[in-house]
Amino acid sequence: MFLQSPRISLSLSLSLSISLSLTVSLDFSLSQMFTEEKEASSSPPPQQNQSNTPSDANLGFAERSFSAAGAAFLSAIIVNPLDVAKTRLQAQAAGVPYSPPWHHARSRMVSLGPNTVFTDLRCSPSCTHSGILGTEPVCRPECFQYKGTLDVFYKIIRQEGFSRLWRGTNASLALAVPTVGIYLPCYDIFRNWIEEFTIQNAPNLTPYVPLVAGSVARSLACITCYPIELARTRMQAFKDIQIGMKPPGVWKTLLGVLSPVGSTNSLQNCVAIDLIVETVQSYRILWTGIGAQLARDVPFSAICWSTLEPIRRRILGLVGEDTNASSVLGANFSAGFVAGTLASAATCPLDVARTRRQIEKDPARVLRMTTRLTLMEVWRDAGIKGLFTGIAPRVGRTGPSVGIVVSFYEVMKYILHHRHTT
Repeated sequence: MFLQSPRISLSLSLSLSISLSLTVSLDFSLSQMFTEEKEASSSPPPQQNQSNTPSDANLGFAERSFSAAGAAFLSAIIVNPLDVAKTRLQAQAAGVPYSPPWHHARSRMVSLGPNTVFTDLRCSPSCTHSGILGTEPVCRPECFQYKGTLDVFYKIIRQEGFSRLWRGTNASLALAVPTVGIYLPCYDIFRNWIEEFTIQNAPNLTPYVPLVAGSVARSLACITCYPIELARTRMQAFKDIQIGMKPPGVWKTLLGVLSPVGSTNSLQNCVAIDLIVETVQSYRILWTGIGAQLARDVPFSAICWSTLEPIRRRILGLVGEDTNASSVLGANFSAGFVAGTLASAATCPLDVARTRRQIEKDPARVLRMTTRLTLMEVWRDAGIKGLFTGIAPRVGRTGPSVGIVVSFYEVMKYILHHRHTT
């Protein structure tokens, strides 16, 4: 019994030393863990770059505008036919006639001869509703009614020529280059400013930064360039086919917008103050439908950027540090395509109201109508179908357009950034 006591004491001492060492190590681990948690909680959250691209910083407004203008130029040329189709469908639903009157055609035949070929009346040989005018088969009025996007393409090419699918491209370029040149750089700048402010003062509001920045930037660009937008819509909506004459351009179209008001005012006896007021009223008509334009573009930008930024950030996050021009292009085009498609579908009724207000030619009605009254009129005349007139070409145009513009813009920023760093 006494011989075993050293063993017992030895085992007790070993167990006490092991338990003591475990206790010390456990206490050290716990204290280290709590220290790390305290340091992590006390340190400020890392600032995330909203665009997730290294090219977003250290670029001036001029370089951003150059990138945006190039993107707008490319997009305006590629998707213009879909814009023409959408405008024609919406204008037709608003009552714009696309078939020339038969009595007008007969008078032209009498004056120009029975063997004259009228390109604006020419009918397809397969048309079952065609008639004969002189020696040429011509279409009846119902053959000029557009039934859908592809039908618009076919009839424009057949009746007006292939180049008419790019009707209003000069206005689109004159509009897109300054508009996008203002819009995207301002969005970048506003987003960076607001994001920096919210991270420091209200982190919970940071996810809403793209919504606010996109809405403000789009409003600024829209108000600045709106008369060109008005001219483009009118150029695309109306045929204006005259033998031997070119269709009116942007400047002549805007003068045509002003002329009805000017002719109305000239009938009145004006003193100096009345003349000034009426001059302001005349030029005010160049901003006809600006409320409908803002009502469409501000929600569009809010939806678009609120959808685009998380998708773009997620895709670029998957790429990680191996970001290159190809990954920037793919991520931005994919995000832009999805965001543009959703935003254009959601705001289609507002686009219908905008088109109707822009193609209105009655000066008194122009100044009297509002976006709300226009939407109510469309609902009363055609119901829900009327509110979504032209949605197919609008979605088909806007999705690729946003993808092209945003991806080209970000790739150009990426290239310029690397040019600066090297």
